[in-house]
Amino acid sequence: QVQLVESGGGLVQAGGSLRLSCAASGLTFSKYVMGWFRQAPGKERQFVAAVSWSGGGTYYADSVKDRFTISRDNTESTVELQMNSLKPEDTAVYYCAASATGPRATYDYWGQGTQVTVSS
Repeated sequence: QVQLVESGGGLVQAGGSLRLSCAASGLTFSKYVMGWFRQAPGKERQFVAAVSWSGGGTYYADSVKDRFTISRDNTESTVELQMNSLKPEDTAVYYCAASATGPRATYDYWGQGTQVTVSS
């Protein structure tokens, strides 16, 4: 059974930082592209960032480029999202996801999400 478990969310002031982590189990981690998505209240889920199978390639939404950094550790089966210079518009539930196909393709597995709230 595949499980993706996010942690690290919380409340932070604008300009602050948070580091999200996602622990994966039940899958061959190195064979999956890992991504982060977010969904704010009343809005559609949106792509945030993804990292390739080896970690050599990273992809970001324009809205988070130069502020967020995604990384993975294939020995620990974890993926992290370092979020700096947070803005109130970054407030959302953040989801970890795994894709066997590619960073912009269908994602096969999803975590339960972790809440990030940025106060102004």
